[in-house]
Amino acid sequence: MDKKVAIVTGAGSGVGRAVGLALLREGYHVSLAGRRKDALEKVAAEAGEARSRALVVPTDVCDPQAIRALFAQTKSAFGRLDLLFNNAGIGAAGLLEDLTVEQWKAVVDTNLTGSFLCTQEAFKLMKDQNPRGGRIINNGSISAHTPRPNSAPYTSTKHAITGLTKATSLDGRKYDIACGQIDIGNAATPMTERMAKGVPQPNGTTMIEPTMDVENVANAVVCMARMPLDTNVLFMTVMANKMPFVGRG
Repeated sequence: MDKKVAIVTGAGSGVGRAVGLALLREGYHVSLAGRRKDALEKVAAEAGEARSRALVVPTDVCDPQAIRALFAQTKSAFGRLDLLFNNAGIGAAGLLEDLTVEQWKAVVDTNLTGSFLCTQEAFKLMKDQNPRGGRIINNGSISAHTPRPNSAPYTSTKHAITGLTKATSLDGRKYDIACGQIDIGNAATPMTERMAKGVPQPNGTTMIEPTMDVENVANAVVCMARMPLDTNVLFMTVMANKMPFVGRG
């Protein structure tokens, strides 16, 4: 097989941008999916000579029809799908008792339901293509293990992503579909800029937290993607070494 094809959701910034560019450097044809077309076009332009292998597909993962269109356009343009990186995600700020139902549903629809619907469409392509199979990598989070203060919607969905990863890994076996999860801690992206000013800690204090270059996350995803389909990295944690996660604080 001389063509490798990937879909990256949330590809317009942060982790998705870094992973999309890394996969293009790796030789993949990549569908860059996200809500903002201008941001996606900017990422594609950053790919340089690899731009010809990038497909910009504006996509809201809360919209089932948009997801179906994303996978249909990918198949039409590239003929198959080898890798799905379920990365699109949001959080909701506020005290647990003050969050609205709408805030809760927005996070669940984006982080969990969007990933599930993308996984469904990936299964439909991967199980019937030749060569059969592919790989799905879910963006979990350190929050898939332990929460931050005031993060109930985000943390709940990331714990649920762990369940989706395990179920997908099991149900994909018969189709040669491997599924794993990358749990990221404090990668330097626009979402984590606030850490340089200090973020709330469980003991009620505010502390500046170390971050790491997001390229380390991109390299880890590429490492997982390079595995043959008879091998799976079920869970990988990539984190800033000195962030307050391991141990009691």
